[in-house]
Amino acid sequence: MRLTAIARAAGVTAATALFTACALTQAQASPSAGYIGDGYSNNSHGVWCVQHLVNDVASDKGKGRPLAEDGVWGPNTKSWVTWYQGVSGHSLAKDGIVGKGTGGWLLLDGDSYYGGTNYCYKYVPSYF
Repeated sequence: MRLTAIARAAGVTAATALFTACALTQAQASPSAGYIGDGYSNNSHGVWCVQHLVNDVASDKGKGRPLAEDGVWGPNTKSWVTWYQGVSGHSLAKDGIVGKGTGGWLLLDGDSYYGGTNYCYKYVPSYF
């Protein structure tokens, strides 16, 4: 009986440590990527990444891949970024701008080949 309680406590401790490590990782800013949206310099690689990652999320939600992945910021990309901000479940401002909040969640919600800390990490702003 006592060993079961100890095992449960160890499991809770391990889960808490994992959650804390993930939270701390996300709190560290990625300084290399600028914001993406109207009025920003919009690196074409960053815009391509946003388009690709939004397409991944849209596809997962049954919307197909609505964006041309051409690296050009425009009204359609902005509209789909705003769509993502509204359906992501992450309490993001629906402003059509890819800042550190939207960018970080896109990196996590999109495919892991380009997202996460892979190719798009250096082009999309994030908190991790």
